[in-house]
Amino acid sequence: MPKVKYLNANNTPMGKTLKEHRDRHLHRRRKKRDYSYIIPSQPAKLDYLTDNRDDVTITWVGHSTFLIQYAGLNILTDPIWAKRMGIGKRLTEPGIPIEKVPPVDLILISHSHYDHMHIASIRKLQSPKTQIIVPVGLKKKLARKQVGPCIELAWWEEIVVQGVRITFVPTQHWTRRTLFDANTSHWGGFVLEPADAVKVTPGKVVGTSKAPAGEAADRAEAGGEESDGEEAKCGRWSETLNANVSADGRPLPPTVYFAGDSGYFAGFREIGDRFPIHITLMPIGAYEPEWFMGPQHMNPEQALQAFRDVGAEIMIPMHFGTFKLSDDTAEEALARLEAERERTRTSRDCIKLMAHGETMIVHAQQKMIE
Repeated sequence: MPKVKYLNANNTPMGKTLKEHRDRHLHRRRKKRDYSYIIPSQPAKLDYLTDNRDDVTITWVGHSTFLIQYAGLNILTDPIWAKRMGIGKRLTEPGIPIEKVPPVDLILISHSHYDHMHIASIRKLQSPKTQIIVPVGLKKKLARKQVGPCIELAWWEEIVVQGVRITFVPTQHWTRRTLFDANTSHWGGFVLEPADAVKVTPGKVVGTSKAPAGEAADRAEAGGEESDGEEAKCGRWSETLNANVSADGRPLPPTVYFAGDSGYFAGFREIGDRFPIHITLMPIGAYEPEWFMGPQHMNPEQALQAFRDVGAEIMIPMHFGTFKLSDDTAEEALARLEAERERTRTSRDCIKLMAHGETMIVHAQQKMIE
């Protein structure tokens, strides 16, 4: 029986020719990079994180791994505590030692690439009570590695776990772990919101001044638009984090969007049209050389545009500075992001640069605490 092959929403191809792989290899040999810059780290608030059941918190472990505490659940995204990725050593220590991670309720896997799904880490983290949510096509693969049980989701499918609605949303990417399983499971991101949050009707967004998706895509490819005047606030749902409400008007925790791994595509706007997103975890690294990596990884300028497309209020950059996955460096990625922030007059308050081990706390009153 032929294997199911998954595609991107617009059928954007990800395959590369042998010549392209050879050209990239030559490019890497000729171009010297300075990897001396190390992302700052700080001691994690381990006692607080272990005891916390009330506050919404986001702690950066490294790369695309976050501990998200939401509605009393301990949630891990793309857990990887590996010391190496292929032949390359990890550049920084994880923000939380794996043995110090609070008991994990949920593990969210965006796709099966090795830097997003590390089997040894998952085995150490899971307990009989841990639920693992994966893209469609991945459940059987993990079962063969004695990992699970898993719940599979296709794009736009959702599941409610202890009062939290988790929706699997599209990205533009691909996946493979062996020579023979390319794109036999899907890829995507996750939106976390309270189960009783008011549902949004796609296409009926109030208070947005965004261009249509096609224009947004063209703008990002061209390098965006320059803005005049004062720095612009971000978000189109509220100026604080109080826009998420229940049907009876009660304030609810903010909506958090974990974007997984993706090239820039028009789907970011659709995600923003469907959800009142407040905080987004957005990848900014592994984009160089852009002629080779562009379809699957955003550069910092595109990441900032994607953040604007989804209409979020806070962007937390991720997917940089932990492993040498491409020719760019963490220092370059951050410099380009800051230059684009200044060029587009985006408020400094919109971008939260985190240290490894740092926790951003969002109280029940939705007041941001540094």
